[in-house]
Amino acid sequence: MTPSLRDADPGLLDEMTSVSEAVNKTIGLLLPKTDLAESRLFDAMRHGTLGGGKRLRPFLVMHSAALFNVAPARARRVSAALEFVHCYSLIHDDLPAMDDAALRRGKPTVHRQFDEATAILAGDALLTLAFEVLSDPETHEDPHVRCELIKALATSAGSQGMVGGQMLDLIAEEKEFDLGAISRMQRMKTGKLMAFACEAGAILGKAGEPHKKALCNYAHDLGLAFQVTDDILDVDADPQDTGKDTRKDEQSGKATFVSAMGKEQAKERAEMLVEQAIKHLRIFDGREKHLVNLALYVLERRA
Repeated sequence: MTPSLRDADPGLLDEMTSVSEAVNKTIGLLLPKTDLAESRLFDAMRHGTLGGGKRLRPFLVMHSAALFNVAPARARRVSAALEFVHCYSLIHDDLPAMDDAALRRGKPTVHRQFDEATAILAGDALLTLAFEVLSDPETHEDPHVRCELIKALATSAGSQGMVGGQMLDLIAEEKEFDLGAISRMQRMKTGKLMAFACEAGAILGKAGEPHKKALCNYAHDLGLAFQVTDDILDVDADPQDTGKDTRKDEQSGKATFVSAMGKEQAKERAEMLVEQAIKHLRIFDGREKHLVNLALYVLERRA
């Protein structure tokens, strides 16, 4: 039987809120307000990072790290660094040269709230700040762990990961992609950062390869499931629920799982991916409850 949100722990949303609040506090400390001449840049960075969001990637970092008894303060710093990269990508993705979006998380996008040049600089600053945070001994006293985190995030975010996937997304506006090409695009664009979120917990905990591989496989399937449901929401959802513009993919002619498969088959694909993701976690012998529940949430989310 396909899992559903009804099978999940009813405390999941409370736990997601708790993680979000804790990580937001860390982000706030790493992005203090300032009265310096360049304060507009910091204001834009805060606008792009602290204005809501489900913090799914920090949730993955925190609970993958918890599997290996990593100190929460370390996991929160890695979570913040990952959110800086994720939010930089959203700021740039919303720009007129890309999606030209007006709303993000129910608020004006950074380039609408400030201006286009400031939005570009805010994204640049968030990206570099992420690696500054990871390189700090406060994140982990072992320099080998810090270097491994930096390399893993750089690989996941760069031309072989998120940025490369975004390039394929732009190409897909002009060239017809088959299902295999769409899946590869989304594994790069969405799945790679989710994979880092889980791998980061294992890196912090100096976990063995089998456990690290299980988490990465879980995250890759979860990332694809998340994108499939995102494509469905782009067709079905109300902007007031999602907090962002909808039907943008359809209007721009982008290749999506819905355009390639139809909505019903896309839903079936999401269910299959969630089932696969959960199976990868069996190696953790019952300690993976929060990660299982998150997969069920992704399947049933409405925003």
